[in-house]
Amino acid sequence: MIVAGAAVQGTAHLARGQGCQDAFKAVDLGATAVLAVADGAGGRERSALGAHIAVDAACRTLVEDIPEAGDAPEAWTGWIATAGARVVRDYRRAVEGVLSAAGDPSEPVDAGALAATLAAAVVRPPWTAFLSVGDCFGTVLTREPDGSGPAREARERCHLVLPPPAPGAPETLFLSSPGAALRLRTFVVWEPRLSGVVLATDGCAALTLDHPSVRELPAEAGPLPSERFFCGLAATLRANGGDAAPLRTLLSGPGAARTGDDLTVLCALTDGR
Repeated sequence: MIVAGAAVQGTAHLARGQGCQDAFKAVDLGATAVLAVADGAGGRERSALGAHIAVDAACRTLVEDIPEAGDAPEAWTGWIATAGARVVRDYRRAVEGVLSAAGDPSEPVDAGALAATLAAAVVRPPWTAFLSVGDCFGTVLTREPDGSGPAREARERCHLVLPPPAPGAPETLFLSSPGAALRLRTFVVWEPRLSGVVLATDGCAALTLDHPSVRELPAEAGPLPSERFFCGLAATLRANGGDAAPLRTLLSGPGAARTGDDLTVLCALTDGR
């Protein structure tokens, strides 16, 4: 498994002298990878710390008791639902501990000071288990024979399985929001042709997602993952053994600068065979 990620400070944050409020973390277990990206709420002074607490809580929990590749779907769906609830609980406890230690013990703790969104995935082919709170998004890559030539060379495709909220959606949900554990999204994907999983924070949407009109589809079809970005990135990382430098360059380029927001991408890829 090739695991690589990068976080780049947004141009708007740089102009305001504001540090990067995204965080990412991965655990490479050989044939399995655990991925987590988090986006601290822009208007909260300590949200960068909240993002780091979120990815730590996710990776610490999701490495435990992962189902086997041959287990039934019920084992996977039950496990990720339970693990997701633990992630929200552990995040909340950690944040409250930080705030209690730094503040007046007689004052109520406002966990919103460290508000962050989170997307995490456990990749154990052919399974991927996802959990999400907020507006980060996720894409699955597959290899499919194109039927051309005697070797039937496999072509890589990308599929947006965890889309960002649609324009006009309700206010962003954070891990610190009331009822976050009840509004947590968890699901699993079984895909025998799985070749990779990519998670990204919402600042990456303009760079990595296409408007449906690009493929002559109506607006109702929603955003589509850019094959040029995702498949091109996967090919580059496989070719260089997972060196994230090209990814950092991509997230720092002119196409990314127009969002102004921090940008974080984290991926796990099979070796391409």
